Order: sequence, then structure tokens, then C-alpha cells
Amino acid sequence: MTDATHDEAHGGALGSRLNWLRAAVLGANDGIVSTAGLVVGVAGATDDRSALLTAGLAGLLAGSMSMAAGEYVSVSTQRDSEKAALAMEKRELREQPEAELAELTDLLAERGLSREVAREAAEQLTERDALRAHARVELGIDPDALTNPWHAAWASFVAFTAGALLPLLAIVLPPPDWRLCVTVLSVLGALALTGWSSARLGSADARRAVLRNVAGGALAMAVTYGAGALLGAVGV
Repeated sequence: MTDATHDEAHGGALGSRLNWLRAAVLGANDGIVSTAGLVVGVAGATDDRSALLTAGLAGLLAGSMSMAAGEYVSVSTQRDSEKAALAMEKRELREQPEAELAELTDLLAERGLSREVAREAAEQLTERDALRAHARVELGIDPDALTNPWHAAWASFVAFTAGALLPLLAIVLPPPDWRLCVTVLSVLGALALTGWSSARLGSADARRAVLRNVAGGALAMAVTYGAGALLGAVGV
């Protein structure tokens, strides 16, 4: 039982790390696309460095704060639900221990154990830590690893900011004649990398993910540049 429990915890920790990495990649991808669309759109209307820097910084700050706030609210809701489920399970264990033992036995039997072995395992797990056993087997929750909304918020903020810095620096640092070309090429290269990374983390087809990511980014920049050029031409 000890080895199996250790393996399960290790697998859960690995899955948690992969989820965080995937979230970081997607956050960076959002930062790249949204900021690139914004600064390229402004570049279609003007080549003023100050205007480009102001628009890019505004987009970076607004996007990173929005991502952080949204992630904080979402993960806080998830954490509240996990804590409520654990509190209910604790109450049920106190009020009806035999029924909970039978339920744990049924759940273990459904996973392929014989009825006798499932009963013995349920009794041993209950003796060791009944709440932890029910939390992991019944609820799929690790009481020692509840989601942290502040960690999620900071991770989203940092990932989005890191992604947004690329198009921002690419549009303001090169000479005017090179800005658009450098920005488009660097953004498409970064999107290819994030598409490949997300596919590898999810064990998906990397070529399809890269093409989808690059095509989406190219379309976003083309649309915003066209809109900016049109507005700049009519003097809006």
C-alpha cells in the first residue's frame, strides 16, 4: 500500500506541474498575440515611437492584470469548492462512519480490487487517515495540495508579461523601416515555439499546433494592421 500511495502522489504532483507549465505557455501565448495585434495595429496608423510604446505598455499592463485577476477569481472559486467538499466529507465521516467505510470499499472495488481486498484496504486507509483516503479516492482532491489563487494569479501575470514584452520590444527598438518586419517575424517565431511547447506538454500533434498558432497570430496582426492603416489614412 505504501509504494502504491507514493506512486499515486508522485503522479499527481507531476500532473500538477504539467498543468502549471501548460498554463504558463498559454499565458505567454496570449501575451504575444494580444500585444502584437495591438502594436501592429497602431503601427499601421503611425510610426511614432512614443505612441507605439504607450500603446504597447498599456496593452501589457491591462492584459497582465486582467489575466491575473481572472485567474485569481477562478482558482479561488475552485479552492472554495474543494474546501466545502472536504468539510462535508469530514462531517459525513463523523456522523456515519460505517456508511463511509462501505462507500470507500465500493470505490476501491470499482477500481479492480476484489471485494475482500477492497474492504481490507478501506479499513487500513480509514485507520491511517480517513479524510485523506476519501478525499483522494472519492473526491480526487489532495488535502495537502489545494489550489492556491495567489500562485495562479502571479503565474498568469508573469507569463503574460513575458510574452507581451517580445512584440513590445520588437516594435520600439528597431529603426522605423525595420519595425514591422522584425515584429512580425519575431512574433511568428515565438508563436511557433509556444505552439510546439503546448503540443508537447499535451502529447498532441506538434505540426498542427504550430500551424494553428502561427496562422492565428498572422491573421490577428494582418487584421489589426489593416484597421490601423485604414484609420490612419482617413485621419481618425
